[in-house]
Amino acid sequence: MAPNAEFAVTRIASVNPATGEVLGELDSAGPTEVRSAVARARAAQPDWNAWGIRNRVKALGRFQQILLARKTDIARRIAQEAGKPQVEALLTEVLVVLDAARFLIDNAFAILRDEKLAHGNLAMKSKSGRILHEPYGVVGIISPWNYPFSIPATETLAALVAGNAVVLKPSELTPLIALELEGLLRQAGVPNDIFQVLPGEGETGAALVESEIDKLVFTGSVATGRRIAQTAAQRLLPVVLELGGKDPMIVLEDADVDVASSGAVWGAFVNAGQTCLSIERCYVHQSLYSAFLDACAEKARKLRVGNGMDPSTEIGPMINERQVRIVESHVEDARQRGARVLAGGARLRELGPTFFAPTVLADVDHGMRVMQKDAETFGPVLPIAPFSSDAEAVRLANDSDYGLAASIWTRDRARGERLARQINVGTVMVNDAVSCFSISEAPHGGVKSSGVGRTHGRWGLEEMARVKYIDSDLLPRMKKIWWFGYGGGLAGEMENFVDLLYARPLRQKLKAAVRSAGALWRKKL
Repeated sequence: MAPNAEFAVTRIASVNPATGEVLGELDSAGPTEVRSAVARARAAQPDWNAWGIRNRVKALGRFQQILLARKTDIARRIAQEAGKPQVEALLTEVLVVLDAARFLIDNAFAILRDEKLAHGNLAMKSKSGRILHEPYGVVGIISPWNYPFSIPATETLAALVAGNAVVLKPSELTPLIALELEGLLRQAGVPNDIFQVLPGEGETGAALVESEIDKLVFTGSVATGRRIAQTAAQRLLPVVLELGGKDPMIVLEDADVDVASSGAVWGAFVNAGQTCLSIERCYVHQSLYSAFLDACAEKARKLRVGNGMDPSTEIGPMINERQVRIVESHVEDARQRGARVLAGGARLRELGPTFFAPTVLADVDHGMRVMQKDAETFGPVLPIAPFSSDAEAVRLANDSDYGLAASIWTRDRARGERLARQINVGTVMVNDAVSCFSISEAPHGGVKSSGVGRTHGRWGLEEMARVKYIDSDLLPRMKKIWWFGYGGGLAGEMENFVDLLYARPLRQKLKAAVRSAGALWRKKL
């Protein structure tokens, strides 16, 4: 959408996916409102940067304590709007944000402070170098519905502590929790124009991408990410793109079947499978295949599916019927192509149109949509296939357009880490899955179609700052030997000088030192 295009004001509704209850309605922000918000952010950002990093860290500390006090209420609101069990909202969203704040409070100053840069080149020893980390200015964030609090909050905190202003466009399916985040930051003392939320649908996101922001962080589909990258490229707008995954799980022949099957069931079904890091492909050594299938199917059948507000619920609803239909089509395609359905496989219509039973599929292959390299299922489905050797497992795991994360399950940690080096993804976990997102020190992001750039940890914080190099000459009254006049014997003297710097034999260095001394006298002090 062009910035000046006509925009009819529309309203978006936040709906509880478990009950269909409308939780609230909001006006969509149009291009004019987007431009105005970015302009206000730009005007306010210099003062925010002038607060200094220590004062911004104090604001994060206040935010953390306010969130801690309201943790139960925020988790309940996430469960209402996103459908996930309240305990999952607490652990995978609120706890993640609390710990991200802890990491930034403890480390932001050390990561972002000015850094003295040593010069190894002898010719540059008369200079003093320093690295500065400066904010971009206004960072735009477009966040998804599956983790409507932890994803935008972790990115926002990093951007803010680095001195940026933030304009957040949340998913149109989960706008209310973004407004909760805004309220928490306001209470912590973050100025109004430094963090702004713009509810809306795709048109609002397009307007934000086309606005005068200085960097964009987007989490969503590959198709949308590619369109954003094309738009951003026209004005060289830097971007961080997290575009999902088709994460493989490899179960080696020495793995503990009970532990690995429990990990597979949780890793595939947490948040009803609507997780970019969820296990979407499971490869099990043929010697364990039958026992592993039985264990997963038995555990999947015992899972309690229901409203996320019910304390006994383990699997909540999917976000909407559109997503359910995608899962149904993948499962039916696998069934038609010979896969066996060992558990689930259909909607639980007695609970409502958005509930899908945790599904375990056996005997799948890469000809099926549920395993294909370019198609996220993004639902409660665990497809399992056998393999016969480590090399085959690695080949199958790498046979994907995605490269976000993977997991390897084995009793031999060293072997697991050796295989991890062969998997083409951003993160590999040995004997766990998904929880890497909650390790605040670790980077989050992938390779191939899973995106570019990183969030979280030192790398995510560095994404929020431009690097500037400042160099001061310590001999300001001395002309430099590499300046003009090149005549006479300067070329030969410079050859000797290069030998002095890099020749290995001591005799050659000493000879070069004597011969290159004349270069210094060519330039008058």
